[in-house]
Amino acid sequence: MKKKFWLLILLSSALISAKAEVTLPKLISNGMILQRDQKVKLWGWASPGEEIRIEFNGQTLKTTCAESQRWEATLAPMKAGGPYQMTISGKNTIVLKDILLGDVWLCSGQSNMEFLLSKSKELYKTEVANSTNSQIREFSVKSTSSYAIRKDVLDGSWKSANPQNVLGFSAVGYFFALELYQKYKVPIGIIHSSFAGSPAEAWMSDEALQSYPHYLKKAAPYKEETYAKSVLAKDKKTNDDWFAEMNKNDKGLKDRSPIWSKSEVNISDWKTLKVPGAWEDQGLEMDGVVWLRKQVNVAADMLSKPVFLELGLIDDIDSTYVNGKFIGTKNNRYLARRYEIPQGLLKVGENTIVVRVVDKEGKGGIIAGKQYRLINDDKEIDLTGDWLYKVGHVMPAMPVNTFLRLDYLPGIQYYSKLQPISNYTIKGAAWYQGEANTGKPEEYKTLLPAMIKDWRTLWGQGDFPFLVVQLANYMAPATEPQDGGWPRLREAQQFVANTVPNVGLALAIDIGETNDIHPLNKKDVGRRLALSAFKVAYKDKNAEEPVTQFDKMSIDGNKLIVSFKNLNRGLQAKNGALKQFAVAGADQKFYWAKAIIKNGKVEVWSDKVKQPVAVRYAWANNPEGSNLYNLNGLPIAPFRSDNW
Repeated sequence: MKKKFWLLILLSSALISAKAEVTLPKLISNGMILQRDQKVKLWGWASPGEEIRIEFNGQTLKTTCAESQRWEATLAPMKAGGPYQMTISGKNTIVLKDILLGDVWLCSGQSNMEFLLSKSKELYKTEVANSTNSQIREFSVKSTSSYAIRKDVLDGSWKSANPQNVLGFSAVGYFFALELYQKYKVPIGIIHSSFAGSPAEAWMSDEALQSYPHYLKKAAPYKEETYAKSVLAKDKKTNDDWFAEMNKNDKGLKDRSPIWSKSEVNISDWKTLKVPGAWEDQGLEMDGVVWLRKQVNVAADMLSKPVFLELGLIDDIDSTYVNGKFIGTKNNRYLARRYEIPQGLLKVGENTIVVRVVDKEGKGGIIAGKQYRLINDDKEIDLTGDWLYKVGHVMPAMPVNTFLRLDYLPGIQYYSKLQPISNYTIKGAAWYQGEANTGKPEEYKTLLPAMIKDWRTLWGQGDFPFLVVQLANYMAPATEPQDGGWPRLREAQQFVANTVPNVGLALAIDIGETNDIHPLNKKDVGRRLALSAFKVAYKDKNAEEPVTQFDKMSIDGNKLIVSFKNLNRGLQAKNGALKQFAVAGADQKFYWAKAIIKNGKVEVWSDKVKQPVAVRYAWANNPEGSNLYNLNGLPIAPFRSDNW
């Protein structure tokens, strides 16, 4: 009996001790970068009433843990430098090492901010190879999407830039940090917290959404955890049933084995499709599964080095085989297919490439505008052109479901990926988002400022710098003057940058891709964000103007004279005559126009409009070929003079 008594005492002591231990949020950890020249918040958890002592860089702080089991302390401003060590002690002691003081930027948005450098590593081989720099670090926020109150993010750690780690960095975030470091030579920390496909309202609190009751109403049912789980379960069953039926009936599979991937398959009844290209555009109207096949002759001298199969983008899901062996798969149209072929699999002479393509809805097939080839360091084989195909099974379109869309609900990312990190002192924020809001561009003019205000309230650091990437060009190039959500969303982003204090803009109108909403060129985006930061965040009087934009228009007979502000050194037309200008008369019908640069302004006219009253430039989803730049090499921002 006495033995049991002492055992209980020991267990109780252990529980009390465990409860008493000081713990820290994921952000406050080894290798962190703290914001220079500002008061820095530190926080964590311990037992109520426990005294916490913090020693760092000559400062000693003491605080007492509150009844909520949370403690907080504030370091006085410090200059850039390090590495330093921090000791945090209560009933236990935590020693954090390799801490730097510099500038900390929050990088957030949807998939173009989430886009990892690994996805464009072939474009940036040199940059990746030369990336080792312990002064540039990233913390990538990992957290599940829910409305549940949480004290910390699920996971994350500070990682220094090097050829291995940097592939997992936000590509835009890394190049932005690199530009800042190269100019100011202080440590740069990036907190990367983004989510693919998320609209701006997903990053706003309930308080900020009070002016948007339709969003609060949309979110309300899903705040009940039981209901949210039931919706996900229903959607999962819908998804699983669809794939089960397709796989069961796919003639290219036998007992789940991909028999049509084999080289010896009888192909006498297979037909021909052009690659790249959607199969609906070639007369094959269907959803479901299609098998594509191509014979390729490979020379012996190509096999001396690793060979990669590049299949660009595929709508929606691929399973890819070489000589009957599976080499890779990706599960959505936005993921680049680049598969390393195992050594010894390719042979001299004829080889067989087979791609099983699953299309869930809409157009299916191989998306144009990317590379389709076998390639090694110095040789390549073009794979575009005729491929054989055979339908495995026709399916009804996948029923519209809520998969991932729970992640897009109003407020959900605010509570999941922002609120838990909001005590961490930052220099400012960089925001690459907008694609998900192009359906409501007018709303975005008020929604984005409301979001910015919400973030600034959450951080409690005043009007910290907020940088916005304007949407890149995307979709089929305009053949006639057009209007739409994308140009108007860009206008909304520029309006916010021009009207909200301490907000900057970075242009991307010339670096998008027709068939890919995720353009590979993230280096220029990062550089242009940095140009905006030089002006907005660092108040650098010698920095070039990041955005040359429309100022005013005057009428001179049948010509419109356009003036610009923030001209830098002047204007230029890249690659020939100016393009993507359109003018309209009082009937509000726009026609393509001619334009020339004259005396630092642009004169615009069209033979089809005798009395022009309005001009637009680069006003389209994809104003491909828009070529008005300033002499510093930056594109002129898209604009319109009308308010129609």
